[in-house]
Amino acid sequence: RHQMAEKEYFSPKGRIAEIEKEIKEVQRQKELVDALLNELNRKQTDIRLELTAVRERLAAEFEIDADALMQAQPAEEEEEEENTLSEFELKARMDDLKKQIERIGAINPMAMESYNEMKERYDFIEVQRNDLHKSKDDLLKTIQEMENFAKTAFLKAFEQIRLNFIHVFRSLFSEEDTADLILTDPEMPLESKIDIVAKPKGKRPLTISQLSGGEKTLTATALLFAIYLLKPAPFCIFDEVDAPLDDTNTDKFNQIIKKFSKDSQFIIVTHNKRTMASTDVMYGITMPEQGVSRVVPVDLRSLA
Repeated sequence: RHQMAEKEYFSPKGRIAEIEKEIKEVQRQKELVDALLNELNRKQTDIRLELTAVRERLAAEFEIDADALMQAQPAEEEEEEENTLSEFELKARMDDLKKQIERIGAINPMAMESYNEMKERYDFIEVQRNDLHKSKDDLLKTIQEMENFAKTAFLKAFEQIRLNFIHVFRSLFSEEDTADLILTDPEMPLESKIDIVAKPKGKRPLTISQLSGGEKTLTATALLFAIYLLKPAPFCIFDEVDAPLDDTNTDKFNQIIKKFSKDSQFIIVTHNKRTMASTDVMYGITMPEQGVSRVVPVDLRSLA
């Protein structure tokens, strides 16, 4: 009976010891769970603080509502792309987007009005520019037409004067004498120099300066009448043109004057007796008393 009593006593006691051991294990696990809960609560608090900071940063720097952004349903492709990017890549992308936004600068609410004003000004200037280009083209076209007309008119007049010069020169000298007008640059006649060729019979001068004084005068007279014949004037005045001429050349000069006097009136200032004798009316200047001049006309046609 004594052994049975001990067995009955120690058996519950062992059971109590096991239960106490289990209780201690449960308490230890409870302490671990409490510590884990405390750690989770601390992390939750930290996450909330970070989330609040992110919300404030999104609102301050990017003007983005975090709640609306979290409620929005992103596209599947964006979700897949974001899921494939690491935290470092996302941060780098965020920094790059932030720099792009900073480079864009602040939003100008008057940008559209400024653009419209500048666009209107640009359109106006563009129209003016096009008008100037058109005016320039029209002006260049007009100048080209004028140059073509002037070139044609000049060549026509030059050829006529050239033929007149040859004819008058031979009338003053002889039919065997050589004379000509030559363009040094036929491709640009309006800017070309003109060479005057005058070679009386028996002479081979290289330049006009090698001719005698009378020959120079007759050559100049021939050129003058060549131009005169292109468009005759009502009257023509000569001042001492016959001064360097000898008697023979003076007679030639007077003959050509008489020939052309049928179409024009010639007024000649001269001291040459041969020229005076060949005129129709001669006007002399006399001074009957000191300081008083008087014109004395003599009509030689009545004497003839």
